[in-house]
Amino acid sequence: MTRRVVVAVLVPVRWAPPGVEIGRWRAALAEDVVDLLRGLAQVDAAIAVTGEDAGLAEAISWPGMPVYRVGSLRAGEIFAEAAADGYQQAALVAGDAPNLPGLTVGKLLRPLTTRPLAVARADGGPGLVGVAAALPVPSWLPDFDLDEGDPGALRRAAERPEHVGSAPEWRRLRTPDDLHALDPAVEGWDVTRALLGG
Repeated sequence: MTRRVVVAVLVPVRWAPPGVEIGRWRAALAEDVVDLLRGLAQVDAAIAVTGEDAGLAEAISWPGMPVYRVGSLRAGEIFAEAAADGYQQAALVAGDAPNLPGLTVGKLLRPLTTRPLAVARADGGPGLVGVAAALPVPSWLPDFDLDEGDPGALRRAAERPEHVGSAPEWRRLRTPDDLHALDPAVEGWDVTRALLGG
């Protein structure tokens, strides 16, 4: 059986709703992402974090969950950590998408049966909400992070454009305009929901 890991990448958060301290906001978003990943079937969950955020990772991780303490949140570095742990496939998911459906994560991993890479664009802004790769990553993969990753650039870098599969885009919570993506009728994102007052 293929060993897979989905990694919550604790990306920087530069905005919070009025009246909400940004550190608490970031922690709520990340905790909801980690809780989502922990509930997925047939994959392990992990966290990737730079040194200054080790305390946040410790506060939101579950017992036994791997925490990859990396020098930067570049995809190549995190994929290398997952490969060193013996995983054959890994997906990286932005830690500011608390309502990301588990189905979207599954669709991010699905193309890896025939392709070395898959991406999910961030809806409404630049970057990616997630990227998945067969490990070890192909030599043509450029260095990037989720904030700057561009599906078009990755396809241009690939040996063939069809080597980069696609998953549905999803909205990250990076600006006030992104709050409309939080549907109160949809289950999940409980910590973020509580911080916003229900």
